[in-house]
Amino acid sequence: MKFSINLSGKTLYTFMRECGYAPAFAPRKPAAAGGGGQESAFHRFLAGRSYPKFHAYCAPAQDAKTAIINLHLDQKQASYKGSHAHSAEHEGPLLDEEAARIKALSR
Repeated sequence: MKFSINLSGKTLYTFMRECGYAPAFAPRKPAAAGGGGQESAFHRFLAGRSYPKFHAYCAPAQDAKTAIINLHLDQKQASYKGSHAHSAEHEGPLLDEEAARIKALSR
């Protein structure tokens, strides 16, 4: 699920931390989320475990006042050694609720 948010003068890192997300790992290649800058990954664990978790790839937009968020729900870790494929949801009611929560915090 891809959507944009208003950063309200904050950095992307600060905004995502305020939403309860933590940085996931090193940034991906530039503009992979359709934004204008370096894309970063963040996650928010559910139920106090590594999985399931919300996983967001985020990049500042061209204007630097907004950001593009590409959100999905990781259900479990990759099952096969050497594979990055995993069970993830890219749409559904949980993602709709989480996207609405993030958008509400960006106002």
